[in-house]
Amino acid sequence: MKAVLGLEDGTFVKGKGMGVEGIVQGELVFTTQYTGYEEALTDPSYRGQILMFTYPLIGNYGISGETFQSDGMQAEGLVVREACGRPSHHRSRRSICEFLRDEGKSGIMGIDTRMLTIKTRERGTMKAAIIVGDDSGEEAVRLAREQPDIGNLDLIGKVTCKQQYQVKGDKDGGSIVLMDFGVKRNIIKSLNMRGLNVTVVPATASVRDILNYEPDALLLSNGPGDPQQAINGISVVKELAGQLPIFGICLGHQIISLALGGNTYKMKFGHRGANQPVKDLKRGIVHITSQNHGYAVDKSSIDEKEVIITQINANDTTVEGLEHKYLDIVSVQYHPEAHPGPLDTEKMFFERVVERTKNNTTVL
Repeated sequence: MKAVLGLEDGTFVKGKGMGVEGIVQGELVFTTQYTGYEEALTDPSYRGQILMFTYPLIGNYGISGETFQSDGMQAEGLVVREACGRPSHHRSRRSICEFLRDEGKSGIMGIDTRMLTIKTRERGTMKAAIIVGDDSGEEAVRLAREQPDIGNLDLIGKVTCKQQYQVKGDKDGGSIVLMDFGVKRNIIKSLNMRGLNVTVVPATASVRDILNYEPDALLLSNGPGDPQQAINGISVVKELAGQLPIFGICLGHQIISLALGGNTYKMKFGHRGANQPVKDLKRGIVHITSQNHGYAVDKSSIDEKEVIITQINANDTTVEGLEHKYLDIVSVQYHPEAHPGPLDTEKMFFERVVERTKNNTTVL
């Protein structure tokens, strides 16, 4: 199929279409990972974005369906240099092209992703559009320019659960409420495998709704878009701070920072990949982490009398971890459940969650 990718700066490139014919609009972002594409494409944090892989060959071990992070593909579209049409792996059930077709999604391949990545690093993240079934570059550029900024979209409302559900753990394992802003399944799995009883609630859940479950702790999940759109989540943290241990991952980390009086900002091109180095300022060591975010916490806005910056990104010194000095609040910007190799950050973060949850003696 004919296909074209257009950017808001007027650039367009023609290639071959993947998936179904149609038009895709979104923010073009790149990730440096070369495995884990199944997890990335089904990560709700990519809602509103067209995902481009910098690694030139994607799909060589196929799609198994066993590591989905949600019910289906969440990224609006896919951009790759080459998509493997004949995957080789004993768990593979279909190719990545068949996956896009089955999901009713579109993508483009056979283009210079290296050039597009360099352009994104220099210019910053841009709005983009893919047309599959036609190759009019001018039309693709027009479609890219006409769409609203991602920060103005209610993406959380598109990915949060519609009603609460529970994942039971051990009988005496402690109870945690997880606010779903676009939660990845591995977060729930990491909690549940450690015996915690998890109650997942929508992003719109009120303080009363949460307390009705008599939780021992609260966790705010990852999710897409601008954290300042999570008005209810910010309000919940403000009200429950000091009443419950509170934890946050990625978007949840940013929401907690806003609730504590900090600010957030949109990054030039964000952190997306499986090899982001994070320096632990307490232990003096560096962890290699998996990340997916386009917003960050403004370091200068943190009230150092109340909040400690515990971890920073070793590449650009952006905030990667926070703790409150007096309240039981801990958050991280990276994804501890998505360990790209060693299990250090998963164990470090989730075992702390378990400890605080099971030992919570707060009287509500």
